[in-house]
Amino acid sequence: MTAASRYAEVQDRLRAEPRTWLVTGAAGFIGSNLVEALLRLGQRVVGLDNFATGHKRNLAEAMGQVPEARGLFRFVEGDIRDPDTCNKACQGIEVVLHQAAIGSVPRSIDDPLETNSANVTGFLNMLQAAREAGVGRFVYAASSSTYGDDQTLPKTEDRIGRPLSPYAVSKYVNELYADVFHRVYGIDTVGLRYFNVFGPRQDPQGAYAAVVPLWVASLLEGRPCRINGDGETSRDFCYVANVVQANLLAASATDGEALNQVYNVALGGRTTLNSLFAAIRGELAREYSELGAAEPEYAPFRPGDVRHSQADTSRIRQRLGYEPTHTVERGLSEALDWYVRDLQRRPGAAGAQAAAAS
Repeated sequence: MTAASRYAEVQDRLRAEPRTWLVTGAAGFIGSNLVEALLRLGQRVVGLDNFATGHKRNLAEAMGQVPEARGLFRFVEGDIRDPDTCNKACQGIEVVLHQAAIGSVPRSIDDPLETNSANVTGFLNMLQAAREAGVGRFVYAASSSTYGDDQTLPKTEDRIGRPLSPYAVSKYVNELYADVFHRVYGIDTVGLRYFNVFGPRQDPQGAYAAVVPLWVASLLEGRPCRINGDGETSRDFCYVANVVQANLLAASATDGEALNQVYNVALGGRTTLNSLFAAIRGELAREYSELGAAEPEYAPFRPGDVRHSQADTSRIRQRLGYEPTHTVERGLSEALDWYVRDLQRRPGAAGAQAAAAS
């Protein structure tokens, strides 16, 4: 069976035998995309979020994409740092897709206690609640930041360095707790180390906005796009549809050797920040020709950032059947339309350029 056919087979199986899922961080960027994908497959979904970083509009948009599935979705507003909330959310759940976290390296440096409480205490609360509720599978968002100062490329799951930020520490602790909970309590877990995910519903606003939506908003609003360093820093950018695939494959794996593992989720390539900026500028210039001359603004390197990142995806391909459907270019082409529409919807945002195109 090819990787593509394995993912198709998983989707067919889920349609035929719907399950009950809990998505934490459901109002976030990745969480809302998972909610939408599950509802499209006719699954019963519970969403949990406290709206600390997620948005009600993300859930509204996800539900709007699958209006026929409204009866299959139930939302719980609450905080994973509260054990009672976690226990209630896990009742009757078969699979947990744990996405809730404070997901920012700079934010963790500014406020390590907040990051620890959400990413470590909250994670432990969810693991314990899932164990007590008899949840069959616990899939969680790990992070490529776990590789820390290890210089090896591409990054293989079994070799990590020293963490470079409180965020990286918190995500590595997640992996340690998941492993211990399997060994001690028998709960099956799968960790997914995300590499620089981008796509629709990723917030362009705020001090800790991710680079792709931030640069799109900056270009459309006539503000400079800041690159930390010389722009030759590289990342393995991964479109959110690939992340959704990885979650569903991990949740549905039946081979015992594929479980209780940590996997890289990425394309397995490298894109420099200079190249990414040029690609975004080129896509936007198709509609806004004046942006073709835009140039980035360079700033000092940022503490806690690694110089290069690239994933070895052989393990997830072999054991889970993962096969990315979207390259960086295809992902940008799809995501940019959403980013532009989102900016047009925001009062006072995107300036005259986006407004003129509406």
